[in-house]
Amino acid sequence: MMDMPKPLVTLLGKAVKTAAALRGGGSALPGLFVERIDKDYVRSTLSQLPQGVVLISGTNGKTTTTKMVVELLEGQGLKVFTNRTGSNFTRGVAAALLGDVSLSGKLTADIAVLELDEAHAVHFVKSVRPSYSLLLNVMRDQLDRFGEIDKTAQLLQAVAEATTNRVVINREDPRLLSLSLSLPSEKVSYFGLDESLTHLFPSDDAMRGGDAANGMPKPDAVAVLEAVDGQTATFRLGDKQSTATLQLDGVYNIYNAVAAASLVSKILGDKLDHDKLVTSLANVTPAFGRGEKLTVGGQPLELVLVKNPGGFRLGLTSFDPAGWATMITINDNYADGRDMSWLWDVEFDSLKSGGVSHVSGIRAYDMALRLQYDEVAVGSVEPSLTKSLHSFIEAHPDTPKRIYCTYTAMLALRRELSKITKVSKVS
Repeated sequence: MMDMPKPLVTLLGKAVKTAAALRGGGSALPGLFVERIDKDYVRSTLSQLPQGVVLISGTNGKTTTTKMVVELLEGQGLKVFTNRTGSNFTRGVAAALLGDVSLSGKLTADIAVLELDEAHAVHFVKSVRPSYSLLLNVMRDQLDRFGEIDKTAQLLQAVAEATTNRVVINREDPRLLSLSLSLPSEKVSYFGLDESLTHLFPSDDAMRGGDAANGMPKPDAVAVLEAVDGQTATFRLGDKQSTATLQLDGVYNIYNAVAAASLVSKILGDKLDHDKLVTSLANVTPAFGRGEKLTVGGQPLELVLVKNPGGFRLGLTSFDPAGWATMITINDNYADGRDMSWLWDVEFDSLKSGGVSHVSGIRAYDMALRLQYDEVAVGSVEPSLTKSLHSFIEAHPDTPKRIYCTYTAMLALRRELSKITKVSKVS
């Protein structure tokens, strides 16, 4: 196809975006359309940004950490472009751009903060080299797409090598620590944990009984999580110690907050307002589907995204099931990963006392079987998400409810719940 003027590409893309929204279509469809008619659209549009592009990747925590970084930067006075939907393929970035650019194709922002799936991040950095990147962790996830875990580490190494200014790395992840040793030392910064907290955030190796550190010495970190008390975090950033109580549930989000703070401190340098950063951290609310709290029938209903053994384990550790009705919804669509064998690497003992009220989704019976082996009682198994959701709500009218769900199940649940309660829209 011959080159089109950027304003025309933008106009056509916006038209597709509007049509998709009216039909209830996916957030990435307009981006896929734009990629087909102008392969250079994302690169040329992002090149307008005076402070460049920040890329966030890793297995767990991308969406929430990206939201944190965006809000921390906005709290410092910057105007930020981001892919808010959590559609972390390159087409998702293109779709998000269509929502922010003017009809002439102008993007009014200081900096972009993008979350990208590990495999798509590799393709992205071939055309758009990020100024900063944040690498969170490497866990077993979607092995049908990525292959073994070392392949995922290789993908992230390519991202790190393409980064022009600074790479911020989780020093507690042995694979990330290892790859950082091949980078120029002046290009790398770390965030980490006090030794007393490492058991709360096991690496993939540690979860399988291996040597978490692989014998490597830990470098100094720009930000360190020093103590956790409920949702209150005490952390050191540079030479300052601070305490913030987060609105985000889940111990894993506290570590994500330290990651976000370390990245923002490197982006802003001497211009960082430390007090504003702590205030912004305390005000961050959950990203959609990531501990998102809705209200149904006067009772809270929480959505907790799970997509690999590490994330599911941390979710179960973070949320006390006592007094809550529990539902689990497992799909195996492409965006979830087809291989659900990882469910056998999760321990469900914490759900024994109250059981699981409803299990649904494409792989409902696989999930129910897994729970049976851990002697967790299951009330209902129904593959139809819609039927199971309404049955779950009706069965527990006066009880808080929590749903653990894979990615496409979470999207479907939000659509169904939007018919009966307020669900925030993500453009």
